[in-house]
Amino acid sequence: RSACYQFTFYGSLSKGNPWQGYKYRAKSHNNPPPRFMKRKSSPVKPPRLRKGDVIGLISPASTPSSSEKIEGAVSYFERLGYRVTVGRHAMDQVGYLAGTDDDRAADLNAMLEDKSVKAVMAIRGGYGTPRILDRVNYAALRRDPKIIVGYSDLTALLLAVFRKAGLVTFSGPMAGVEIWKSLDPYTEEHFWRVITSTSKIGDLKNPDDEPLRGSGKGNASGPLLGGNLSLLISLIGTPYSPAYRDSILFLEDVDEAPHRVDRMFAQLRHAGIFRHAKALVLGRFTDCKPTDPSKPFLSIEQVLAEVEASALIPVLSNFQYGHIPRKLTIPIGIRAVVDGVRRTLEVTESAVR
Repeated sequence: RSACYQFTFYGSLSKGNPWQGYKYRAKSHNNPPPRFMKRKSSPVKPPRLRKGDVIGLISPASTPSSSEKIEGAVSYFERLGYRVTVGRHAMDQVGYLAGTDDDRAADLNAMLEDKSVKAVMAIRGGYGTPRILDRVNYAALRRDPKIIVGYSDLTALLLAVFRKAGLVTFSGPMAGVEIWKSLDPYTEEHFWRVITSTSKIGDLKNPDDEPLRGSGKGNASGPLLGGNLSLLISLIGTPYSPAYRDSILFLEDVDEAPHRVDRMFAQLRHAGIFRHAKALVLGRFTDCKPTDPSKPFLSIEQVLAEVEASALIPVLSNFQYGHIPRKLTIPIGIRAVVDGVRRTLEVTESAVR
């Protein structure tokens, strides 16, 4: 599952803190970042969504538990004045997949190649998106950029599209998860503002009762890159992994044991991603509990606290993002500024044009 890389180690190893030896950055051009960290050009923004536009709904991963969720999402979008088209194979099922790889990819490509479709939204996550990355028509997106939304397993597609097409994508609510029934007002307001307004997005603020925490280690700016930690890790070493150099890395996960989260953070460290990122934003790590609490373990809070304490870059935590009902929509590839002292994350431009 994990890719391996060989990097020069800077600093001295500490037995008490396994992160300490990685506190020094490369000091010369003799130690360039790996190829997957080099960014080539400015990202392309998709056109903003307008009333009357067509939204395409697809299942690139697992099957929705009920067609009622698709119907509810269609009804919601139509009430707001949008038109909706649903992928032919959205309710197919092959084990844990929403149909075969060919059929799921065909649904996605049909939306990407249809000039009338202005936004493509996942109905749900689950598993299966990484299996079809080599079948996506990225050229169609370069010719006709459009909004793509999802999170969790869809992280693989969002990052791959950004890497292969240079297109800004959106880690946000899904049609058959949050949107189909009783969409949280906080989630709703931020989602629509991000994909319909050409004004600067500004501060990404947590709800008043969920304060954002910070490391107090200064300021940093860069493009927002990240998503689900497990899916981001699965792309490292592939042609679908974007350039993380000088980025603001945002991460979340769900249902992963603390030792697995710890291992994934170690891989980010070994791959040089932490050394070259400008800031780290930690969302929610939901239901990340030890598999056997009767044995010695570290809690997820301890794992994340160690990551934060050992980082030389600004770190924000408890960010309102992840597998939670109230969530922010994060535009992948758009520039933002982290202030570790004031504990703020500001997006300095719009995500659509």
